[in-house]
Amino acid sequence: KIKFRESFRPFAPMVMRERASEYFEMRPDVESPYMLLVAPVHPNQRHMMGEDHARAFGIDKLNFCRSTIPAVTHVDYSARVQTVDADRNPLMHRLIAAFLERTGCPVLVNTSFNVRGEPIVCTPEEAYHGFLMTEMDVLVLGRHILLKETQSQRADAEDKQRHLAQFQLD
Repeated sequence: KIKFRESFRPFAPMVMRERASEYFEMRPDVESPYMLLVAPVHPNQRHMMGEDHARAFGIDKLNFCRSTIPAVTHVDYSARVQTVDADRNPLMHRLIAAFLERTGCPVLVNTSFNVRGEPIVCTPEEAYHGFLMTEMDVLVLGRHILLKETQSQRADAEDKQRHLAQFQLD
């Protein structure tokens, strides 16, 4: 929808530091604020693969939900974890806490802001352009929240195709 990634390339998890050991095999005192740690998804969060998985072949083996947090779970049950604590990043910690309150899950997806093959956005203008050129519904820039449906400026399907054609997909 946004990154145009293959299904076997999961995103990275952003998890409340105090809840990380419930979702990943990490000691409670370990932190990873800069996504430098790869950890296995905790066994309590994993889904065991059944007969359908055993019968699947090739790339079809990749399209199975492996955990309670499938968007961030690699085929080997690993994840590149970013921990978020209230002291270092209070705004993001509050966002994850609000998500936890609504969903029961203290994990959000973390990824670079770029379409597959594009350079990462560096300015608010590039972020807004990326917002318009993808199927992104909401853009948060600092304390500003932009909803796609309320934007006067729109990109039609042809504009989006022309934009995406500039970048070679990997």
